[in-house]
Amino acid sequence: MSKPVVAVVGRPNVGKSTLFNVLAGEMISIVKDTPGVTRDRIYADVSWLDKEFTLIDTGGIEPDSRDVILSQMREQAQIAIDTADVIIFITDVRQGLQDADSKVADMLRRSGKPVVLVVNKVDNFEKFMPDVYEFYNLGIGDPVPISAASRLGIGDMLDVVASYFPEHQAEEAEDDRPRIAIVGKPNVGKSSIVNKLLGEQRVIVSDVAGTTRDAIDTEIVHNGKEYVFIDTAGLRRKNKIKEELERYSIIRTVTAVERADVVLMVIDAVEGVTEQDAKIAGIAHERGKGIIIVVNKWDAIEKNDRTMREYEQEVRRILSFMPYAEIMYVSALTGQRLIKLYDMIDMVIENQTMRVATGVLNEIMTEAVAMQQPPSDKGKRLKLYYITQVSVKPPTFVIFVNDRELMHFSYTRYLENKIREAFGFRGTSLKFFIRERKEKDRP
Repeated sequence: MSKPVVAVVGRPNVGKSTLFNVLAGEMISIVKDTPGVTRDRIYADVSWLDKEFTLIDTGGIEPDSRDVILSQMREQAQIAIDTADVIIFITDVRQGLQDADSKVADMLRRSGKPVVLVVNKVDNFEKFMPDVYEFYNLGIGDPVPISAASRLGIGDMLDVVASYFPEHQAEEAEDDRPRIAIVGKPNVGKSSIVNKLLGEQRVIVSDVAGTTRDAIDTEIVHNGKEYVFIDTAGLRRKNKIKEELERYSIIRTVTAVERADVVLMVIDAVEGVTEQDAKIAGIAHERGKGIIIVVNKWDAIEKNDRTMREYEQEVRRILSFMPYAEIMYVSALTGQRLIKLYDMIDMVIENQTMRVATGVLNEIMTEAVAMQQPPSDKGKRLKLYYITQVSVKPPTFVIFVNDRELMHFSYTRYLENKIREAFGFRGTSLKFFIRERKEKDRP
């Protein structure tokens, strides 16, 4: 079940970044080594009561002139309309209602998407409430007064945002068709792959990077089984500067990956795997999706008996954080090996949903501990009591130990490798949670 996506839109200096950081909480300041955990804070996972959602920042606005601000705000609003389930539109009580606010409000209203109008910098409700009422003139619902800096009114705002989330996403739960997101940099052949599988020109393809306009769901039937391919949009405008293109494609990737079971990470064989590829792959890895690395344009590579092995080594080196990912070499132009994608997708989904009996897991763990003693510190040794699988997509395990501090990530990795040796789990990440349990509490 995918999490709702909430986008933040607003003029410069209305407090977008402050609100984003408050909502993202500690998450935002954690710098992980995984590519894809972007340091420029494009997105964050947020929890509110029993609800979870993905928050996206639609981009900064350079305050050069009124015209530039308005055009950039429209660009932001369009990104939000295209990708979000709910839009937070931030205004500033101290600056008052501006012309740019009204023009963007018109766009948002016409989109039909739920919009939560937020009036920021209301540090004193009694003093500023008469000024808040002015924002009713935007005609997009009741203004919600907050102060992001003072953390006032945030809960009320989140209640309104969450009220637009689907109650039980029943429709999605009933739809058990495999959902496959096709991600990658612009112009690597994502749309061409879908077209070839589909056998018709459904998605616009051109040699200009970024010609795919929106994320498109394409239903394809193969051997009587239905698959839904989510083709992530490249980019809306071809003349935007590189950073904005990158931001836009990452936002699109996050929203597509969120909805998918399996992610096809498409790489251009001629260009080779790049840091931007690693960033995009990191998003899928972080979210525990099934991953297949699809090396496209393989027909354009001159080959000898070492080509594939050397190419794979380079891919594995740059994407070293996901050694479990499967790799396929294809050509959208000739159709080479594309049909085998279905078998690979089926296998990865099977591994994503595999459950291992608790008794078997504990046998593997006992054997692993006998072969390699757990770490110790200052005379105290790590003891592993019990392991059990608690969920799938991705397969998630809880290990009960005497002291969490002693459970070094390298020992967790060692146990993961032992589980993979026994069950494969090809194409999917595994998640591990370490819980402390005193000796007397042992089962």
